[in-house]
Amino acid sequence: MKKKVVIIGAGPAGLTAGYELMKQSDEYEVIILEASEAIGGISRTVKYNGNRMDIGGHRFFSKDKQVTKWWENIMPLQGKPAFDDKCLCRTKNIAKQGPDPEKEDRVMLLRQRVSRIYYNKKFFDYPISMKMQTIKNMGFFTTIVAGFSYLKSSIIKKNESSLENFYINRFGKVLYGMFFEGYTEKLWGRHPSKISADWGAQRVKGLSIIAIIKDMFAKLIPSKKGRQVETSLIEEFVYPKFGPGQLWEITAQEFEKMGGKLYKNSEVVKINVAGEKLKSVTYSNEGQDIELEADFFISSMPVRDLVLAWEGEEVPKNVNRVAAGLPYRDFVTVGVLVDKMKIKNMTDMKTMNNIVPDCWIYVQDTSVKLGRIQIFNNWSPYMVKDVNKTVWIGLEYFCNEGDEFWNMSDEDCAKMAIQELVKIGVIDKKDVLDFHREKVKKAYPAYFDTYKELDVVIDFLNEHENLFCVGRNGQHRYNNMDHSMVTSFESVKNIIGGVKTKDNIWNVNTDAEYHEGSK
Repeated sequence: MKKKVVIIGAGPAGLTAGYELMKQSDEYEVIILEASEAIGGISRTVKYNGNRMDIGGHRFFSKDKQVTKWWENIMPLQGKPAFDDKCLCRTKNIAKQGPDPEKEDRVMLLRQRVSRIYYNKKFFDYPISMKMQTIKNMGFFTTIVAGFSYLKSSIIKKNESSLENFYINRFGKVLYGMFFEGYTEKLWGRHPSKISADWGAQRVKGLSIIAIIKDMFAKLIPSKKGRQVETSLIEEFVYPKFGPGQLWEITAQEFEKMGGKLYKNSEVVKINVAGEKLKSVTYSNEGQDIELEADFFISSMPVRDLVLAWEGEEVPKNVNRVAAGLPYRDFVTVGVLVDKMKIKNMTDMKTMNNIVPDCWIYVQDTSVKLGRIQIFNNWSPYMVKDVNKTVWIGLEYFCNEGDEFWNMSDEDCAKMAIQELVKIGVIDKKDVLDFHREKVKKAYPAYFDTYKELDVVIDFLNEHENLFCVGRNGQHRYNNMDHSMVTSFESVKNIIGGVKTKDNIWNVNTDAEYHEGSK
């Protein structure tokens, strides 16, 4: 008789776990419960009037070879030029026997990583090499002050009790104030002095301007023996033809072909426990509550919701308190379709209609709420219905569910977003053709409030031997997609191998090294 596994969530972690269980063994009946109608979680692709939106932006790059091989197995790398590559006569190191993206859809594109930051109404390349334009943008005096501030921070270290001190220790107080303080407060809704340094250790790498200052001054400081040097960010990444959701939609299809079951619009509302094991989950579908028993449970649902849904066993008050206090940051993306952009391509990179080549622009300007700008044309030409004539822009906002910004109407939100784009000189209002808004709950597990006591919850969850917590929200850790997948690899390995410990699952991405740290 087959053992039953219930997986909560059809995002990258949940789908990876389901796919691997079905692929590696025929001893399991696997059911995935997805609360929404969509596949892919925050890695989904939204379709609107022929255009596609990547929710949050997802570069497919990992140092983990198992992950990259897994992606390639689901969607092989292009073997012929993509539409924009052909138009611009761009050459790339593509796969010899790979599919032609002009003829086939199940294909990964090789894309160039270009991003810039916006600060003081000027654009800085990200990453960037040393050049006069950078010093001109910053101002020579500011560059020198920032450099000496960096030197001071390299000698006199602060206690890393907060994200603020983490930044200052690495980049100096001047650069911290220019490039981190305001943006971080936009992202989290809290000042960096109130946020744990753990987030910085896990996610932050040197920005391009910071790299310049380091290049100028680092040679003056003797390096400590054995100290690891931060490497620059990747220059290329792969990307599904129709955005990240395409890969997860294909994964879901393959999972079902192997015999797995996927129930959409099935929100887990109760976790039913008997002794040291989970007995069943109760999910809501079309107004009915349905109980589903299983031998193993893999959860990618938010840790807070998981604990608060606990039934059949009294949760210790301290565990309940910590779980209830775990914070999240919610996310809104406004897609804006325009005839053209106002900002010009001043680089030597060729692009369709000579638009700026950025995938992302990080908006450091604190006079606007806007956090980042995506240019979907540059992620994939197939994300845009008419890539020859229009530019499809994604405006990213960070907020809290239920706050004033979250509760805006679609029209008011889009109006504000468009006004901010005009204010910072990215577009002219007359060029706007259309817009669309998407909301994402619990997009970012946050590192403040009761986060510092998270181990209390982890220890409680680990007491239940048939429960495995995976993914970003399942572990309340700001994992990248590849790290989320690895937590599922480890969980599947434990289930099949009968391994009781969960240490290998919780230890994924705890080395404080960002996954884009190599080329």
